[in-house]
Amino acid sequence: MDTNTTIRLRLRFYKDVEKNIEDVHEIFEKSIKSNEGNFLIKVYENHIWFYVVESKKRIWSPHLHLELVPKSEKTTHIRGLFGPDQTLWTFFMFLHFIIAGTFVLFGMFAYSNFSLKQSYTTDIMVMAAMVIIWFVLYYIAKELRKKGNDQMNEMENLFLKIIK
Repeated sequence: MDTNTTIRLRLRFYKDVEKNIEDVHEIFEKSIKSNEGNFLIKVYENHIWFYVVESKKRIWSPHLHLELVPKSEKTTHIRGLFGPDQTLWTFFMFLHFIIAGTFVLFGMFAYSNFSLKQSYTTDIMVMAAMVIIWFVLYYIAKELRKKGNDQMNEMENLFLKIIK
C-alpha cells in the first residue's frame, strides 16, 4: 500500500475472499494460537484487530482493524482500516477540537468587534494562527504515519499471509 500518495491519515483497504465468513473467522482464530511474531491479534465477532506487541510498540505504532462482512454464501468482504494508537488519536482529536473552538470563538469576537467598529486585527491574527497550527498538526500526523510505515507493511503482510 503506497501511503505517501494519499491525504487520508487513516488508510483503508478492501478485499474479497472466496471463503464464507465462518471459515475466515476460524482462520483468524487459529492464527491467534500460532502467532509468535511482533503482533497481537484479537478477534471479537466479525471484528479483528492487529496490535504491535508492547516490547516493539512506539508512539507511532499503528493498529489494523478488520471488519468481516458477508458478501454472499461463499464470499466474505474484508474492510481494513489502519490507524494510530488510540491514545495518540484521542490526543490529536482533543487538540483539533480545542483549535476549532478557539477559531470559532475568535471568529465571533472578530465579527462583534467589526460590528462595533472596533479593531479586530488581533482576532484575525489568532484565527490565522489556528489555521497554521491545524496544518502543523496535519504535518506531524503525516510524519508519525511515515515512521509507522514499516510496521504497517508488516501487519498487511501478516494479514495477507493469514488469509492465503
